[in-house]
Amino acid sequence: MNHSELAAFLKSRRDRIRPGDVGLPTGPRRRVPGLRREEVAQLAGLSADYYTELERGRGAQPSAQVLAALARALRLDGDERDHLFHLADRPVPPAAHGPNAHVQPGLLGLLDRLTTTPAQVITDLHEILVQNPLAAALVGRPPAVRGPEASLVHRWFTDPGARAIYPAEDHPHHSRVFVADLQAVAARRGKDSEVTRMVATLRRRSREFATLWDTHDVALRRTDHKRIVHPALGVIELDCHSLFSEDGRQRLLWFSAPPGTEGAAQLELLSVIGTQDMTTRASNG
Repeated sequence: MNHSELAAFLKSRRDRIRPGDVGLPTGPRRRVPGLRREEVAQLAGLSADYYTELERGRGAQPSAQVLAALARALRLDGDERDHLFHLADRPVPPAAHGPNAHVQPGLLGLLDRLTTTPAQVITDLHEILVQNPLAAALVGRPPAVRGPEASLVHRWFTDPGARAIYPAEDHPHHSRVFVADLQAVAARRGKDSEVTRMVATLRRRSREFATLWDTHDVALRRTDHKRIVHPALGVIELDCHSLFSEDGRQRLLWFSAPPGTEGAAQLELLSVIGTQDMTTRASNG
């Protein structure tokens, strides 16, 4: 691991970002041209002391998860992200999927600007990559798991607790939508081992999934009307919209409600309540 080069690279990327570019207030008396160290740490979900040690060329080798978080916080493009992993002497993970996936810069830029509505970026297998605070307050943070269990589609058919986010009477609808969407993803990816393994596992573990898969219904989920069960606000009726990356492997999801509706009023309350008194829930993708 090249500590000094890694430190210099992190500082150079930090210096070029303005707070407004990442949804942070500019504020007076800024002594640095870009972000402060503690702001990078906050965006990456790290302690300020840990990040400071990295920029000083000290500390242990950062994990792949830490590097992925830093790449997102510093808004690195694909080449810069790969360079970061090389400097840290870590294998570069796949760019488009999995918990360490590199978020498409265009989607991340839009997410930065969606500050008044719940929004998050997911993979085509419904793995949460990054979300804004309102999305975390609405659907909960992603579970601290890796592998297939990081996918909401996988958990939907293998973990009954993952369904608590929707009213029970809505579960059949969401099951059909998830399976039809996965059919489209499987066709788009071709003979992709990740999708093949997931389908085989779900067919084996869930009779409901197997039955729906054999209908061969196919439809990418672009929009949907949802009723989300919130622990403090009750059932919130919202519209869910999707914007796809160019290769289709990532999606920006955001939730909205027409002005004057109860859902709109509940979203206003959500921005006040935030994530207080909430336990981690299976996040919706």
